[in-house]
Amino acid sequence: MPQTGTGRLGEHFTAEYLQNKGYEIVETNFKCRFGEIDIIAKNDRYLAFVEVKTRKADGMSHPFESITPAKRAKVIKTAQFYLMKFSTNLQPRFDAAAVFTADGELQKIEYIENAFY
Repeated sequence: MPQTGTGRLGEHFTAEYLQNKGYEIVETNFKCRFGEIDIIAKNDRYLAFVEVKTRKADGMSHPFESITPAKRAKVIKTAQFYLMKFSTNLQPRFDAAAVFTADGELQKIEYIENAFY
């Protein structure tokens, strides 16, 4: 279990969600000069670059609202850098996870495959 931050908690819950779906977590919080990718996970077909947004369950806005065009562009550029550094035969895909918590406990995850490109 992560020790600090709502975002890290959401990433932890999303990693568990992906592992339960048969994904292997390749990297968490991959950073380069272009930006950061929260989770990079793979299965037998895809290399998923996952943007995770976490909010309290009683929050006023939906987590996906904060994945702006500028944020998507940064994630895409960071993924391109990653793919230049680490070759793969897997199909890249951009996914998004909205994690809802209350008192540090998972309430719900909404997960979108091919959320953007």
